[in-house]
Amino acid sequence: MTVELPADWLVLSVSVLLIAGVLGAGFADRLRVPGLLLFLLLGMLIADDGLGLVTLEDPVVAQAGGTVALILILYEGGLTTKPRDLRLAAAPGLALATVGVVLTAVLLAAGTYLILDVEPITAMLIGSVVASTDAAAVFTVMRRAPLPRRLTALLEVESGSNDPVAIMLTVGLLEAWRSDPTAAEWVWFAVLQLGGGLMAGTLIGVAGSWLLSRARLGPAGLYPVLALGVAGLAYGAAAEIGASGFLAVYVTGLFVGARVPLHRRNIRTFHDGLANTAEIGLFLLLGMLVFPTELPAVALPGLAIAVVLTLVARPLAVFACLVWFRVPWRDLTLIAWAGLRGAVPIVLATFPFVAGYPAGDLIFNMVFFVVLLSAAVQGVSINAVASRLGLRQERPAWSPVAEALPLDSTSTELIEVAITGDLHIAGRQLQEVPPPAGLVAAVMRGGQVLSPTARTRLQVGDLLILALPADPAATRRVTAWARGEPTGADGDEDS
Repeated sequence: MTVELPADWLVLSVSVLLIAGVLGAGFADRLRVPGLLLFLLLGMLIADDGLGLVTLEDPVVAQAGGTVALILILYEGGLTTKPRDLRLAAAPGLALATVGVVLTAVLLAAGTYLILDVEPITAMLIGSVVASTDAAAVFTVMRRAPLPRRLTALLEVESGSNDPVAIMLTVGLLEAWRSDPTAAEWVWFAVLQLGGGLMAGTLIGVAGSWLLSRARLGPAGLYPVLALGVAGLAYGAAAEIGASGFLAVYVTGLFVGARVPLHRRNIRTFHDGLANTAEIGLFLLLGMLVFPTELPAVALPGLAIAVVLTLVARPLAVFACLVWFRVPWRDLTLIAWAGLRGAVPIVLATFPFVAGYPAGDLIFNMVFFVVLLSAAVQGVSINAVASRLGLRQERPAWSPVAEALPLDSTSTELIEVAITGDLHIAGRQLQEVPPPAGLVAAVMRGGQVLSPTARTRLQVGDLLILALPADPAATRRVTAWARGEPTGADGDEDS
């Protein structure tokens, strides 16, 4: 006698795929190969053209799953984008996220039209679907690449905010195929998508961060769940008024990440796990939707389109947008090469399928080759390209120096400082480098907790814990102290 529930096979399948995906990501990271490639191959292996273990025939289901995954990825990107990075790269990043996406779409559409000899609207759809860089891929690679902070900030701002323009172009072109919108309707659609998404994200971000900062929920694990609800509210509210829910989610994440210091670590850790899971799911999804037996017939034109995007459309768009900001040529070169594609094209490639567009399968296959080449070539070689251009630095731009851990219901906060070899305080006694207006609570070394004295010498690998009066500028002062900068320097990673 047995008991079987309808969800049994689903739970087993998803669990096995999740475990395989996570282990594969860890293995790929050790090999310095993007895990996205392994997820693509795994999806192809288990789908209809492979072992036939999973069948995904309904593009509507794929689009719905991809939309949810993209919401999680963009929200985590907003949570971890530092306000200082926005100040460093807001203007050039937004130029790439708007004008750059349009230029890339037009240039790639021209190349696609010449290579494939398809209808102009099909060429424009292919250009629009792959025009934006991918937040998931860029955030992952940038946090592993030792690049200057100005470049990391620009690339993350661009990838986090450029999806609405690509979505607007894709949806608009499909509407043009179905009907005949006027120029005024196109303008209104663009204004509503961008302006409405920004407004909804700002309003819900401010309200959500206020709620998260003041709510007394009891268990700490409830705050990340509440933050997830805020993200869903941002997307849903923006979509309800016809605006870009993706832009709203990213903007909301910016506010929550910057204005909720008390629960920041728990929220970021929780959503980092969700975003990684969503990324695995998206690339498994792409692999399952692709039929390998159909690929040989479109391999050469697909690779040609990927080359046009990587070596022609993206570089020209980067140059046209950033030359006005007097960006050095080496930076321009790396920014052009680091335009990774990934999750967003996967989701957008389902739009023509769902709309019943005749060349939907062709568009999807072209997207596959673009994403594959981007992950296999650009994702693997960014470090090497940065080295050839002389843009590598010892400390990754994203690596934090100090992180605040506010104590609830008190006027004190703990600040952690991870001692690395490039810090001014490494190798010095505490009496030589007294911390600013605070007390050294403990030094953690080799799994042991030391009670510090004035003669304690800080070693590389130590974790220094300081207790300071609660102050928004405390982390900035501690970061400046650890780096040997004037204590008024803007060194806070979260400021």
